[in-house]
Amino acid sequence: MIEVIEPGMYATIQDFGRLGYLKKGLTRGGPIDENAFLWGNYLLKNEAGAAQIEIVLGGSKFKFTSAAAVAVCGADVSLKLDNEDRNIWETFQVEAGQVLSIGPARSGLRAYLAVAGGIQVEPQWGSCATVKREQLGGHRGDGSALQKGDTLAIEPSTCELTQRIPWRYRPDYSKPPVLGLIPGFQYDQFAMAEREKLSFHEYKISQQSDRMGIRLEGPAIEYAGKGLVSEGINIGSVQVPPNGQPIIMMNDRQTLGGYPKLGNISPLDLSRLAQCRPGQTVQFTRVEVAKVQQQLTNYYDFFGITPACQTDH
Repeated sequence: MIEVIEPGMYATIQDFGRLGYLKKGLTRGGPIDENAFLWGNYLLKNEAGAAQIEIVLGGSKFKFTSAAAVAVCGADVSLKLDNEDRNIWETFQVEAGQVLSIGPARSGLRAYLAVAGGIQVEPQWGSCATVKREQLGGHRGDGSALQKGDTLAIEPSTCELTQRIPWRYRPDYSKPPVLGLIPGFQYDQFAMAEREKLSFHEYKISQQSDRMGIRLEGPAIEYAGKGLVSEGINIGSVQVPPNGQPIIMMNDRQTLGGYPKLGNISPLDLSRLAQCRPGQTVQFTRVEVAKVQQQLTNYYDFFGITPACQTDH
């Protein structure tokens, strides 16, 4: 078992997400930084979608009442096992009775605590992913975050050999990311001067960003087209509301929306976006869908999973 001594600002249970239920009005949920999540399970030889704890900005503390092999990936946080330092992006052993402390994030926003075998939580609609807006999933099944005193079931395990992610695969969260934009079918309904604002200007992450959407602040983008009928929204869709400030839709988004969309952010860039803090800047570059599809196929093949874009409907 794991006892939550201090959850930090916001900690939730996330598995790979609730796939295949958009038509029923249920959003996916799941890890907003899919890359860090997948690496954590890869290190521990878990199933790719095994449940982990997603921790915002660190400041968490957990007591293990059974031995476990553990890995923490994502935001640059300090780790202490009792009074001894441990490293992120690699596996280590936690013995029964020990306390794992996750310090404040120095860069990045979200850290993922993975244990061998995954966090054991009863699934709802095929997943235990926590979605606050839908009051679904998580430790209590009601979409709520972890609280002090919660206990989480795990399988006892042993870390026989330390596994670590090579440095070349570890993101540098201190650098402003360049996000690939795949133009959508409404892209040409925006005037060229409006479309080019994304390419030639930086946009700042808004304080109003959350797991539903990353709100941006920068030059307003005007849409002169006709009103739209509400339609399905993908993860990564770039919506332009009436105020002209783009919103990039994320895992806990609503399933329908009527704002015009410039297109979609490459799925491979969404994980990097998920680690941006309010006030950080992002840039955009146009990318071709065929190239992104091939990159995404290769990426998911490495982790042995089916791309979510093929099943999230």
